[in-house]
Amino acid sequence: MTNIRITKQFSFETGHALYGYDGKCKNVHGHSYRLDVTVIGIPISDNTNVKFGMVIDFGDLKKIVKEEIVNVFDHATVFNKNTPHIELAKELEDRGHNVLLVDYQPTSEMMVIDFADKIKKRLPENIKLHSLKLQETATSFAEWFASDNE
Repeated sequence: MTNIRITKQFSFETGHALYGYDGKCKNVHGHSYRLDVTVIGIPISDNTNVKFGMVIDFGDLKKIVKEEIVNVFDHATVFNKNTPHIELAKELEDRGHNVLLVDYQPTSEMMVIDFADKIKKRLPENIKLHSLKLQETATSFAEWFASDNE
C-alpha cells in the first residue's frame, strides 16, 4: 500500500510575553495562531472496518489536537516559568485568567516542538506525525518535520 499524508487545520488565540527579549515582544501580547497538523500512514484496507479507506478519521485527529493543544492554549496567556512576569502571572490566575507557565521560551519555534511531542504521544501506533506548521501572523510561521528530527 501507499503512504498518504493528511492535514487538519486548527486555530486558537493565545497571549504571551518573551522573557529577556530585546524588542516589542517582551510585552504581553497575543496572536491568532493557525496550526496545520499533517500525519502519514497507510489507508485502512479492511473493507469491514468502519474507517475503511482512511489513514485516520479527521474527527479522531481533531480530538487529539483539541485535547492536547487547542483547548489548553486557546485564550490562555503563556509565560516562561522563569519569567520576571511571574507576579503578573499569579495576579492574572488569582483573577480567574487562564495562565500557562511552560519550561521554555514561548516562541513559535518552541511551541511547535512542544506540540509535536504532545501529539506524537497520542497518535495510534500505525500513524506518524509528519509535520506541523504553526502560523503566528499572516507572514510568519514555524515548521516542524519528523524527517528533520529522526
